[in-house]
Amino acid sequence: MAIALKELTNKVLSLPVQERAKLAHSLIQSIDSDAEQDVSSAWDVELEKRVSEIREGKVKGIPAEEVFAKLMEKYR
Repeated sequence: MAIALKELTNKVLSLPVQERAKLAHSLIQSIDSDAEQDVSSAWDVELEKRVSEIREGKVKGIPAEEVFAKLMEKYR
């Protein structure tokens, strides 16, 4: 695998600057996309956990009006 990567790297480095930039952009986008997917999946799990805790009565929600009133009071 290391040899193939070295060969690929050498070929990529021989490309014109614009083509290397496009390739770099595509590679970075693919990494960002994977990271976004991981974060999204983690939030899905967290959301399911929180909804379950509320439904089971393990936690009690705070009305938004109360939360915003406390924030307004704190930051005035």
